[in-house]
Amino acid sequence: MTGETEQYKTVCKSEFQSMHGKLDKLDEAIRGNGKPGIQTRLDRLERFQHVIWFLCGAGITAGIAAAFRAWGG
Repeated sequence: MTGETEQYKTVCKSEFQSMHGKLDKLDEAIRGNGKPGIQTRLDRLERFQHVIWFLCGAGITAGIAAAFRAWGG
């Protein structure tokens, strides 16, 4: 039993601490920790994309309607 405990102390403990630190950094990048994180920034981009598609659709519809009116319809 003491061999496993020594191996944990010499090898595994530092590796687990290193992985824990990396996971904390990833979590902070995703959630933001008081700043806009990846999750917030992606949500903003998706909302902006919806606005752009709406404006494009409205512009195309208005253009087609104007063309029909000019054509005599």
